[in-house]
Amino acid sequence: MLRENKLLRGKLKAWTIVSTVFVAGLSVAHSVAAVEFETAQVGVEEIGKMTTLSGTVVPYKEVSLAAQVSGQVTFISGAEGDAFLQDAVLVTISDDGIQAQRRAAMADIANGQAALNNAQVQYSRELISPRVNSITGMPGMGMPALFDQFFTRNISSMSGNTYPGVERQADLYNRYAGVNQAQGRLHQAQARLDVLNASLRDTRALAPFDGVITQKLVEEGDTVQPGQQLVRFAYTDFLRLEVEVPVRLVSSLEKGMMVPARLDVRGASVMARVAQIFPMADVSGHTVTVKFDLPEGTAGGPGMYAEVRLPDQSEQFQAAPVVPVEALVWRGSFPSVFVLDDAGNVSLHLVRLGVALDDGRMTILAGLKGGENVILNPPAGLASGSAK
Repeated sequence: MLRENKLLRGKLKAWTIVSTVFVAGLSVAHSVAAVEFETAQVGVEEIGKMTTLSGTVVPYKEVSLAAQVSGQVTFISGAEGDAFLQDAVLVTISDDGIQAQRRAAMADIANGQAALNNAQVQYSRELISPRVNSITGMPGMGMPALFDQFFTRNISSMSGNTYPGVERQADLYNRYAGVNQAQGRLHQAQARLDVLNASLRDTRALAPFDGVITQKLVEEGDTVQPGQQLVRFAYTDFLRLEVEVPVRLVSSLEKGMMVPARLDVRGASVMARVAQIFPMADVSGHTVTVKFDLPEGTAGGPGMYAEVRLPDQSEQFQAAPVVPVEALVWRGSFPSVFVLDDAGNVSLHLVRLGVALDDGRMTILAGLKGGENVILNPPAGLASGSAK
């Protein structure tokens, strides 16, 4: 009997230790959870009315490549959607006629170089052996040309019939002009070759940057003329949203401002940044073109329908909840926040975003009322229904 009492007391002591450890563990877990969640209270502020505008997703940059020379399309490197690196050949036009003209221009250069060499030789000869001192006509008085060299030229000069100095200057100038003219003809031939080389380069349409072909406007075998469009080429790794904004709303926008946007891909909501505001309004529609940068990796592509919500300062202000951007989480395509109630329970609330404020907070159009406690920077494993 005494032994059984000792065993019973031992079991009771062990259960007491286990219970103490379990309670202590709960207390520690409770304190860790309380420290882990940083919360902020949802405020309410007066904001202007939001206006929804439709727009189109466009590439970050896009160009239309046109033919620079006439000819037949002999090569197209790919179809719509094919990607190419910068300076890749996209379209090639036949160059048979240009090649023939180029061969003629090279022959003109060779002829010009020969003419220049001859002109330089003649000029050097005139410097060393002036023509004014040579007797090229019939020797006078039936005597050899040597007699005329000594007597006829000197007697003619003394009588005033000839001026050897003037004749020598004229001969030198004539030879010098011949050299300049030969150089000019050679330069003309070289310039003609440069033009033809540029035309040869224009027979190939190169990719101006890394991108994809978005539209092919010709096929192999088509005859094109200068100015005719060949392909459209775009950089689509980053996308933009192009919207025609009424003039009354432009004053509330500034470059770098964040606004909510919704894409026509399962209703995906993203934050778009004002990237460019055109300086002039369209005279017919009284709208200003505004481009918004979309986040990297946004689903969809150029030409897709999208909507953007912009503040309308012309309307009366209305109260709206505001939360820090650190409270926003994206589960799929929809923004949401985790709300912590007074009992320590966590619930996930889907929200509809308004406009971003300058102090790093975001207005909420639906999903919150104001006064709730939202969790800032919630951990990745947090789910609705969790408790402190």
